[in-house]
Amino acid sequence: MNNAENKDAQIIMYTTSWCSDCHRAKYLLDEYGVTYVNIDVDENPEGLAFVKQMNGGNRVVPTIVFPDSTILVEPSNALLAEKAGIEL
Repeated sequence: MNNAENKDAQIIMYTTSWCSDCHRAKYLLDEYGVTYVNIDVDENPEGLAFVKQMNGGNRVVPTIVFPDSTILVEPSNALLAEKAGIEL
């Protein structure tokens, strides 16, 4: 459900394997069955370039892009849930 091969996912999450906020965000979406594409910026130079472009040159993860082009950076669970249509 959360791998980059899933072309049906509409949410794109830029993460790293070592980031606790990334794990928290992925867990929340997984727990509620929200489909997303995960791009590990440590393994994907284009993903890292995008994250830096969106965050003033800084590597800030998670950076999450929604179908309506809204971008959330390091969102709280409440903000991520609201944007993803999850009722906590």
